[in-house]
Amino acid sequence: MSDVNCTTTSTIAGAHERPLLIGIVAGEASGDILGANLMKALSERHHDVQFVGVGGARMSNAGLVSLFPMETLSVMGIVDVLKQLPSLLRARKQVVQAMLTRKPDVFIGIDAPDFNLPIEKKLKAAGIPTVHYVSPSVWAWRPKRIFGIAEATELVLGILPFEADFYAKYQVPYKFVGHPLADEIPLEWSKQSAREALALTGDKTYVGILPGSRGSEVGLLAEPFIDAAIRLQDEHPNLEFLVAFANEKRQDQFLDALKKRETQLRIHTFLGHSQTVIAASDVTMLASGTVSLETMLIKRPMVVCYRFGWLNYQLLRHFVSLPHFSLPNLLEGGPLVLELLQSEVTGTRIADEINQLLEHDQSAALARFAEHHAMLRRDAGKEAALAVLQLIR
Repeated sequence: MSDVNCTTTSTIAGAHERPLLIGIVAGEASGDILGANLMKALSERHHDVQFVGVGGARMSNAGLVSLFPMETLSVMGIVDVLKQLPSLLRARKQVVQAMLTRKPDVFIGIDAPDFNLPIEKKLKAAGIPTVHYVSPSVWAWRPKRIFGIAEATELVLGILPFEADFYAKYQVPYKFVGHPLADEIPLEWSKQSAREALALTGDKTYVGILPGSRGSEVGLLAEPFIDAAIRLQDEHPNLEFLVAFANEKRQDQFLDALKKRETQLRIHTFLGHSQTVIAASDVTMLASGTVSLETMLIKRPMVVCYRFGWLNYQLLRHFVSLPHFSLPNLLEGGPLVLELLQSEVTGTRIADEINQLLEHDQSAALARFAEHHAMLRRDAGKEAALAVLQLIR
């Protein structure tokens, strides 16, 4: 720890510390994880701190007073955003008004840049310090957004180490803090202990299925995932499936899609417990997102899939120049795990790739997973909290 950070901690967390009010907004499940981790670290370093904003169950359990449900902001894709634009604008206005009224010591926008950055810009102009946690992919598309980020925030907290050079080029304050999941997930997770926790027998081959946390994701991925499972089941009589759902709505959505196929799958379904499901699996098929990072940290082979609605894809494909989209491949800077996008996401292709993972040695990829885990394991909550407290000071 640097001398500056030591001084900051002792000054703010001392006997005469003043109360702090922190505004904080997260728009989806991954942001809820980051937000709760940061809130807990801040509370450990400052005995009198209150949080107001928007977040999910984890942030609420950490003490957040939420202005409205986080699901209001969980929208993906240009078309879906346009459909929900009036409610999103109302939500943004509500956040701005609440923050200008309460005047927090700092405002922290977690990811959701199209929602949070305009809020940060208005609050910064009003004299409220602002932090943006998780850099937008400015290094991948629309790089000129970096100038808007500089206008909106005084500090960017990042979870990808290679971003630091990009921000330094434009002289925008940036700090790589690692990822709380790398701190939370053990370096080794026994497959057998995970199966015992889920009351599974140990003599099966288990394929994990994680179809996403948004309705749009499950709606677009359920059919090819189910098709792949049917094909794999026909080929492997000793194979069963473990399906983890973010909530009951996603579970009902997936099971409704399964009923339409009029087939029997050997599946075990779980509400939550996604990490344990991954750990119990031999291989996984999953929606791109934070779950791909979890799977890498748990060190299980994976096929990462993503599909957009047709119109969303036509609008986005002209702007994105990114060769990879999954977090493991972004960290690697190359093809570490298999990605399937849009028309590639078919039951036949997924089943073929799962078979490849089952039939071939994956030790080289798993070794790289372990190296990335060590690199991201930096006590992210503590690092982020110290940076926020230093900015407040």
